[in-house]
Amino acid sequence: MKLTVLGRSAAVLCVTAAFLAACGGGDSDSDSNTDKSDPSKYVDGGTFTMSLPGDPGKLDPQSSASTQLFAVNQLAYDTLFSVDGETGEVQPQLAKEWAVDGTTVTVTLNDGVTCSDDSALTATTVADNLAYVGDPKNKSPYLGTFVPAGATAKADDAAGTVTITLAAPAPFVLNGLASLPIVCDAGMKDRAALADSTVGSGPYELTEAAPGDHYTYQIRDGYTWGPAGATTAEEGMPDTIVMKIVENEGTAANLLLSGDVNAVTVQGPDAKRLDAQGLFHTETEAMVGEQWYNHNEGHETADAEVRMALTQAIDWNELASVATAGEGHLATSFASLEPAACPGDSISGSLPAQDVDAAKAVLDGKELTFLYSSAAGAAVSAAAELAVQEWEAAGATVTAKGVDETALQGAIFGTGDWDIAWVPLNVNSPDQLVPFLSGPGMADGGTNFSGIDNADYASGVEAASAMNGTEGCDTWLDAESELVAAADIVPFANNVVKTFGNGAEFDYPGTFMPTSIRMLAE
Repeated sequence: MKLTVLGRSAAVLCVTAAFLAACGGGDSDSDSNTDKSDPSKYVDGGTFTMSLPGDPGKLDPQSSASTQLFAVNQLAYDTLFSVDGETGEVQPQLAKEWAVDGTTVTVTLNDGVTCSDDSALTATTVADNLAYVGDPKNKSPYLGTFVPAGATAKADDAAGTVTITLAAPAPFVLNGLASLPIVCDAGMKDRAALADSTVGSGPYELTEAAPGDHYTYQIRDGYTWGPAGATTAEEGMPDTIVMKIVENEGTAANLLLSGDVNAVTVQGPDAKRLDAQGLFHTETEAMVGEQWYNHNEGHETADAEVRMALTQAIDWNELASVATAGEGHLATSFASLEPAACPGDSISGSLPAQDVDAAKAVLDGKELTFLYSSAAGAAVSAAAELAVQEWEAAGATVTAKGVDETALQGAIFGTGDWDIAWVPLNVNSPDQLVPFLSGPGMADGGTNFSGIDNADYASGVEAASAMNGTEGCDTWLDAESELVAAADIVPFANNVVKTFGNGAEFDYPGTFMPTSIRMLAE
C-alpha cells in the first residue's frame, strides 16, 4: 500500500514521557460503554477520526513513551499479550501460550501472523525486537520499563517459540511485555524508515503522514490475532482511521459536537459540557499531575533543601482540586493506572506538610524555571498559576512556561532548561517506573531524566524485585514513599479521564484499542 508523507519537522528526541506514558491496560467503565451484542446499530466502513492533543513525532514505536505515540502505535503494531482492562488478566495477542518459570519466560506465537508488507512474523523477529530494546545504545525508553534490563531472547522459528532469560527476577514481566510494540522484520532492518512509515502486524497501516496535522491509517483484511482474538472482520469497524492533531481541548470538544471528529479525550472542564450532551464515553482513572524536580548539577533544585521547600510551599489538596476542575483527588500511588498491580497509598502519609515559613527560609531570592504542557487543558493551566503564586508567596521568582509537548520533551530530554516540570507518567505496575526514578540519567544513556538518586528507594526496589508478583506490593509502595518523603518527586493529582464519542463507540482501557471501534448507523 502506498504511503504519502506530506512533510516532516525536525527530528524528535528519541525518548518522551507524557500523560498515559506506558499503559498495559486500564479501566473502561461507563454507563454508555460499548455493547457489541447488537450489531444492527453499526455500519461497516467509513472513516473514524480521533483528535490527539499533540503530534506523535518520530513514529518509530520503540523510540518514545509519549501518549500520542502510544495511541498511534496501537493501530499499526501488536504486542505479545494484552491485559484485560477490568481484571488485569494477561490475554493472548501475538502469543497464544506462555509460561514463566523463575527467570525464564517461554512464549509461543500464534500461527499465521502476517505483517503489513505480507511477510510472516517469526520468532526470530520477536527476539530481535527484545534485543534491540534491550541494547542500551539504542536508547529505547522501554529498556527497564517493558523489557527487563539484562534480559536475553532466543528464538526457535520451527516451534514458533521465544525463550526469554531474565538477568534477575521480574515480578511483572508479562505486564511489561503486554505494552511493548513489536516491529516486523523489514522495520528492524531499516529503523530510519520507521520515522514516517509503519511496518507492523497491527490491524491498520499508515497510508498518509502530515506531521502537525493528521495521520491516516487503512484497515488490514485478514487480521485475526488482536487482543483476546479480536479481528478486523467485525461488523462496524471503520476502513479508515484519521488521527487529527488538535492541541486545544476546547477546540477538540467543539469538533466532536459538530461531528467533525468521532473521539476526543478530555480531562478539563469541557468534560462537563460534553457530559451534558449525553454522549457516549469511556472512563479511565489516571494520574494527571506529577511534579518533577531537576536534580542535576547547575540547577537550584539540585539542592535537597530547595526541593523540600518547594514542596512545603504548596497546599497539595487544593492544587489537586484545581488541576482536576474539582473532579479528582490527591494522587495515592505512582503506578495507579487501573487495573493497578499494587493498589494502595504510598503518597498521602509521606507527603511533607505545607509549611510556608519553612519554605520562605530557603526559597527567598531563588529563581526557577517551571514547565508544563499547554495541551493539558484549562484546569492544569489554572493549577500551574496557583503553584506559581504559592512559590512566589514563599519568596521564589518562578518563570512559568506552558509549552507544547514537543518543546516540553525537548527541554526535559535535551536542553535541560528546566527546574520544575509537570510530566505525569501513567503505568499499572511499579517496576515500569524504575528507570525513570533511579539509575543512569540521559547523559549516561538512561531515562532517569530528572537525575533522582535516592538510596532508600533503590534498596526497596531491589527487595521488591526479588519477591513474587503482588507479594512485593507493600515493599514497592514503601519504596515509593521514600521518594515522596524526601521531596524528590510529587505525584499530586488523579482524575477520571473521559474519552467521548460521537458517531462511534469504542473501548479505551488506558490506551486506544482500534479493534473495539464500531461506527454507528445514523
